Amino acid sequence: MNAFETLTTLRFPAISPRSRLESFLSHFADVRAGEGVEVLLIAFNLFLLLGAYYMLKTVREALILTQGGAEVKSYSSAGQAALLLVVVPLFGLIASRVNRVRLVTGVTLFFASNLAIFIALGKAGVREGVVFFLWVGVFNVLVIAQLWAFANDLYTQQQGERLFPFVGVGSSLGAWLGAVAAARAIRPAGPYGLMTAAALLLVCCAALTAWIDRQHRHRQDARAQKGAEKPLSNEGGFQLIFRDRYLLLIAALVVLLNIVNTSGEFMLSKMVVREAARAFPNALTMAADRQRYIGEFYGSYFSMFNIAGLVLQTFFVSRIFKAIGPGGALFIGPCIALAGYSVILVAPLLPLVRILKIMDNSCDYSIQSTAGQALFLPTSREAKYKAKAAIDAFFKRFGDVLYAGVVYLGTALGFALSAFAALNLAFTLIWIFIAAAVAREYKRRSKLPAGDAASAALRSPIKRSA
Repeated sequence: MNAFETLTTLRFPAISPRSRLESFLSHFADVRAGEGVEVLLIAFNLFLLLGAYYMLKTVREALILTQGGAEVKSYSSAGQAALLLVVVPLFGLIASRVNRVRLVTGVTLFFASNLAIFIALGKAGVREGVVFFLWVGVFNVLVIAQLWAFANDLYTQQQGERLFPFVGVGSSLGAWLGAVAAARAIRPAGPYGLMTAAALLLVCCAALTAWIDRQHRHRQDARAQKGAEKPLSNEGGFQLIFRDRYLLLIAALVVLLNIVNTSGEFMLSKMVVREAARAFPNALTMAADRQRYIGEFYGSYFSMFNIAGLVLQTFFVSRIFKAIGPGGALFIGPCIALAGYSVILVAPLLPLVRILKIMDNSCDYSIQSTAGQALFLPTSREAKYKAKAAIDAFFKRFGDVLYAGVVYLGTALGFALSAFAALNLAFTLIWIFIAAAVAREYKRRSKLPAGDAASAALRSPIKRSA
């Protein structure tokens, strides 16, 4: 090779062409050479996990609403938050002692084994609606949070902003097909048949996570491989959050988002229970009919908003990220909620509430969810796993607790659904304010070098008065 060829190679290195798979995936996100197989597998992992979750979510609604009712469902959220005060520190303790692949696979298999216990108790006639509701709430936020944390750990911020929209396609597709499968299988298979199918899917998720991690480390240099094998520091998730303004703002954002979403689900649940009681008036002899009616309604409802979310995720999220970034995408959800609950305030009818909640949830499970996951890209590994688990688990359920108090007070005072809609409008306005603060901080950290962004918490602690 002559000097000119050497200089040309140094200045203009060869660019590997994209494979056919990567060229196809580039229609949905900016997938570049060498990234196609891994991002597809991560998306498929989330597809399996969300499919399992929506099977369990349909079972949860059928059990809690027939064994307790809409009020008990709201009050049970307080129990979830109390339970997570124990679970989150325990998760952080485990994360400080094992590497990332053992953490993610071990926790997933633990929840899969729990389902065998619920199946045995349920078939023995134990009324487990409340306990299963609590369990699903912990499972949902913790297992999904750690898998997204795993994706955050694999990619840089620039890669994550490009690839997370496609990873989210797997999540949305799994949620939709899981809801469809649950709606069709709830009557012939029953709740415990769905639990069995979900447990098998969780075992597959754990195996796939281990394979992705092994393949990813084989492509890394020795230093990166050593970092992947290293457990996290001993700092707890709550400690990380309360010392970093950015993480605390994300926590506040999650609280407000969940208050608004829980409010809408409460209003919908009240209407569904009322309609089931009207269709099957005898609570003693028609309890099974009510359970099936509610299960079929929610299976269809979940299916509708998940297919709408899938369309948004597949064709719009990547383009939204390119246009306004994850920070700008945070405002889309509250704007939809603001318009929706304004309409409910005037006309609280079941068909209308169902449509508005489909719009709200489809945005929440696509645009809002992907933007929320991307917020952790410019943070440390400890924040990705521990702080993210605490935010997605405890703070999300803490929003449920706050709204459970609102439900208790509103029910005691005889609030109509329109009154709950009015409260939701106020919460949505606060949500917009917090989203603006998070977007500003994300933009600031995005301008920092990678190492500085990951340790920004050390330079921007919470200001305390003297």
